[in-house]
Amino acid sequence: MTSHTDADTTASPLAFIRRVLGQAWRDLLSIYYANTTIWRLLKSVGLLFFGFFCWSASNLVLSYGVDWTILQYTRAYGFVLILWGPLTHAVIVPLVIRLRRTADGGLTRMIARQGSKINLSIFLAIVLVLGTAPISPMMLDFQSSIGSDSASDVNPDLVCTRAEGTVHCHLSESEGVDAVVVTSGDNEITRVEEPPFEFTFQESELEEVVGQKEFVVELHDEDADTVRRYRRYLSSVPEE
Repeated sequence: MTSHTDADTTASPLAFIRRVLGQAWRDLLSIYYANTTIWRLLKSVGLLFFGFFCWSASNLVLSYGVDWTILQYTRAYGFVLILWGPLTHAVIVPLVIRLRRTADGGLTRMIARQGSKINLSIFLAIVLVLGTAPISPMMLDFQSSIGSDSASDVNPDLVCTRAEGTVHCHLSESEGVDAVVVTSGDNEITRVEEPPFEFTFQESELEEVVGQKEFVVELHDEDADTVRRYRRYLSSVPEE
């Protein structure tokens, strides 16, 4: 006859995994709903830094032309989490807990019972929308300098505006620059080899990279080395 202890030790691996996952989920919920001041502060600060990491790291990788669609959504996730994480644990969770204690029925009780799911659904919906159609504040502009030690001496501002389907750009100064090359994707759009290095091109000439039309401006010295590179998304170029 098999004892109860023997039955426990011979339980199926699937049942064991379900118990472990169930306990992990209950532990996660207990942390999620922990409502003391120190816990709210720790969760808010932790999510703030994690959101900033996801946002900046995704932008950095995208700035090198790595066209992985998932990076658009991790960028959006981090960008939204910077605000939504602290908002959730400083405002929404305490409010849901209070409603659960005081709600006497009807819509208020339904919101109290489903508040966390509603909050998560809204958060994910915003992430999906911004991942599909990013806005300008989401897109950090990482400028990389490449080449010799003198590259740091060549650092003009690149000023671009757009109007009626045309993009116009110019450099704030031209010292140390021998040529300017503008590319989009694998295509060279224009090349300027004379100061003051102003150039114009059509928006229709730009290719989409990771769902965004973008262009890269490279500054070359007299040895044809790249001393400065700028990456611009069309959506971040202000309209006149």
